[in-house]
Amino acid sequence: MGVKRSWGWDSISEWNLGPRFWNTIRYTWYLGFTSFGGPPVHFKIFHDRFVTRLEWIDEQMYQELFSVCQAFSGPGSTKMLYCISLIHDGFLPAVLGFLIWSIPAAIGMLGLAIGVSNIGDTLPRIAYALLSGLNAATVGIIALAAVQLADKAITDKLTRVLVFLGAAAGLLYNALWYFPILMLAAAIIAVIHDFRWLHPPVKWVASMVPGRRGSKKRESIPEAAAEQGAGVELNQPNSSQLAPEPEPTTTSSSPSPPAKTARQRLPLTTQDTNTDADDQAAADDDDDHHQQSTTDQDPRPTSSRTVPTSHQLNKHLTWKTGLLIIVLFLASFTAVMVLRGVLQPPPLLYRLFANMYLAGTIIFGGGPVVIPLLREYIVAEGWVSARDFLIGLAIIQGFPGPNFNFAVYLGALTASGAGYSPVLGAVLGYLGIFLPGLVTVHGTVGVWGAIRGWRWVRSALRGVNAAAVGLIYTAVYRLWQIGWIDEGRERGSSLADDPWWVVVTATSYVGGCWFGVSPPVACVCGALLGLVRYGVVG
Repeated sequence: MGVKRSWGWDSISEWNLGPRFWNTIRYTWYLGFTSFGGPPVHFKIFHDRFVTRLEWIDEQMYQELFSVCQAFSGPGSTKMLYCISLIHDGFLPAVLGFLIWSIPAAIGMLGLAIGVSNIGDTLPRIAYALLSGLNAATVGIIALAAVQLADKAITDKLTRVLVFLGAAAGLLYNALWYFPILMLAAAIIAVIHDFRWLHPPVKWVASMVPGRRGSKKRESIPEAAAEQGAGVELNQPNSSQLAPEPEPTTTSSSPSPPAKTARQRLPLTTQDTNTDADDQAAADDDDDHHQQSTTDQDPRPTSSRTVPTSHQLNKHLTWKTGLLIIVLFLASFTAVMVLRGVLQPPPLLYRLFANMYLAGTIIFGGGPVVIPLLREYIVAEGWVSARDFLIGLAIIQGFPGPNFNFAVYLGALTASGAGYSPVLGAVLGYLGIFLPGLVTVHGTVGVWGAIRGWRWVRSALRGVNAAAVGLIYTAVYRLWQIGWIDEGRERGSSLADDPWWVVVTATSYVGGCWFGVSPPVACVCGALLGLVRYGVVG
């Protein structure tokens, strides 16, 4: 079963939006209140709901949507829900489904920001202990996410190296432009490696090394001596260049030799040479006959598989329209960044929106990657204190819906600290962080069907995903360095300064890895362990 209901630009002009709006509300209204656990759990919920139970899409289309949502920037699970609603009910119902999914937690984070902005410079020590326990548990959760994503991203030695280099480079330096450059460099490296563009010059340099050239000459001496002792005349001037024959030699002692293997011996006499030639011709005839019979008996096509129309992502959105959407988005992104640099000084609220727009554009890897980026784009700018950042980070882990709602909290705090309405800052943060991913995935649905078979596209995405996973390890380190907050430590200090927090982090990691403890439960356990420390130490 493919798609239950089609959509297109013409569907926007239809007047029967009521049933489709109701369809979206009926089956998605509760997701924003009950979907705890982050993107991995969200994807499972969507699969069980929309593939297994409702059959809005089939398994093949779900897997393709999963690839599209994970391969490009933005919130992965949010884009998945948007695409499912887009395909089944149309554009406007998909927008409604996105709002239903994201608004509940966004309102909660706005309320949290208003509350945090009204508290004093210090909190009771029991509150610091509670928040430190939440932060320690969060570090364990993100570390586990990094390991699990690395297991999926690492497919060979190149991706292993890119994960390591992405993490190392992220630890050594931070800047607004730095993470996009790292991902672009990883994409270029992957393309160069997969297309073997450096192999010819490397081989040429290796051949010019004196020791290597001498070793090749020494290797050819025994071969030449062996040929002389056998008294064999070969057609090739250099025996080391002799390539094995592609077909096997058929002899009476080997009635059923394996096909397509190299010769086991060289002919030593003229008679042997003639015999081998006759046997080779017979083997060629037998092999041709075998291939013809196999082709006649095997009903499978030899060409690439043709995807049914009902299973194609771009059935109702052509690649030209999708490309136009992506180009318009890139133009808007360029305009936002250029205007940010031209305005001197740019208004605070515009800088907030521009930073969120940049973060939403370059985040590959979902929620865990957004943490180090938003810390650099908000806390490093001096708009939000490290303590307030850590408070929001600890609370968002226990909220349902997308983790990208953390931007709502930071936007509200930024606006409130500058004397503006926190609601205005929350809206700017919300739009800035979510719009890039939704717009690009909308266009990508049309383009992906046309470009997903291109080899360089697959290579580039492989490199980008590996570097993005490396940045998650960067998030683990940076949160580890500021996770413990207490009186006199409001800006955060390393969790390693107290062994108790190390134990809490390890407990969160082990619980999720070995015992399947969900992230919300791990956060609650971390908070309780923080209270235990306060009760013992004071």
